[in-house]
Amino acid sequence: MAVSIDCVVASRSRLGEGAVWDVDDARLWWVDIRAGLVHCHDPASGTNDSFEVGEQVSSLARRDAGGLVIATESGLYLFDPAEGTRTCLATPEAHLEGNRFNDGTTDLQGRFWAGTMRDDGGQPERRGWFYRLDADHQVSRHFDPVFTTNGLAFSPDGRVMYYADTNRDVQTVWACDYDPDSGTPSNSRGFFHCGEIAGRPDGATVDADGCYWFAGVGGWQVVRVTPQGRLDRVIEMPVEKPSKVMFGGAGLDVLFVTSIGDGVGDRSGQPEAGSLFAITGTGTTGLPQARFAG
Repeated sequence: MAVSIDCVVASRSRLGEGAVWDVDDARLWWVDIRAGLVHCHDPASGTNDSFEVGEQVSSLARRDAGGLVIATESGLYLFDPAEGTRTCLATPEAHLEGNRFNDGTTDLQGRFWAGTMRDDGGQPERRGWFYRLDADHQVSRHFDPVFTTNGLAFSPDGRVMYYADTNRDVQTVWACDYDPDSGTPSNSRGFFHCGEIAGRPDGATVDADGCYWFAGVGGWQVVRVTPQGRLDRVIEMPVEKPSKVMFGGAGLDVLFVTSIGDGVGDRSGQPEAGSLFAITGTGTTGLPQARFAG
């Protein structure tokens, strides 16, 4: 089946990211990190509503209790888009000037995972950590530090956790065992290295077959990897920097892709850089994303 790629929101975002499909909303929630905006796209009407957060916002999840949990430049917050209000839950890196949160997702039990990175223009450092936010709003830190936290996703049964480092000298995805009851990862091992493809691992998701999809940032591509860590498929994109993939739509068979507008090469060759895209015809479906339980 031939794929079709359509620009569904011509947003020209500076740093589009964080896409999450909510089954109950039938909406795609996503962000522009640099602009500090949370977006909500309704495919049925074609509308895209935007909400100002007040600082850089990088990832999110819908909440059972209403609104969102968001990861921002300064910490983890509850956010009410309708009222424009937020409540601080934690600022675990207040002591690390120049760091901000980056990629995030929920596990199947509704815990929110999010990672951090240095983003002040300085020399890259391994000072990006992964944090787990529990339903009771307790926060814990996991794994050794990396340069650029990314690629968070879970297997269909919730017992394998994936995470990545986008840094050019690393560009690796890891898998680890995951205890759904305690939310504890263990036995981390290399899963896929991007040396054989053009792009580096950015935002990711897992499909119903257990395959790992990620945006190949810098490589004009979206990539699918089997549960065994083998390259399975590459879809060429019309933009240099796709940044996050997420299945959505009524049948979870549309692959939405955010992208980055800042820092791209020849803009004339990619006028839609920074926009939101929808890929149809992949022949596969995604998984419902759990809401944050807190």
